[in-house]
Amino acid sequence: MDLSADQLPDRRLNGWRLVRWAVVGVLLLLPLIAMQFTDEVAWTAYDFVAAAVLLVGAAAVYEAASLCVRNVRARRVVGAAIVAVVGIVWVQGAVGIF
Repeated sequence: MDLSADQLPDRRLNGWRLVRWAVVGVLLLLPLIAMQFTDEVAWTAYDFVAAAVLLVGAAAVYEAASLCVRNVRARRVVGAAIVAVVGIVWVQGAVGIF
């Protein structure tokens, strides 16, 4: 299926897209900043890589899903599901609740 240029979705960096990627960056910087002020946060390079893979992967999955899902309500459901999965994986990696 070939799409002409006028049929392709507009993928410029709009405001919400910029916010999503900025949140990923800020979430990765928070532990680094906290490590400068307290010994309670002791992340290794592996921890930062794992967090980056998880957060960037989730953001990329949402980007891909937003190409397929045009309904705003369905996008919100997809976003909430992705946030829930990331939260569960993050908690499991941090303290091993499950």
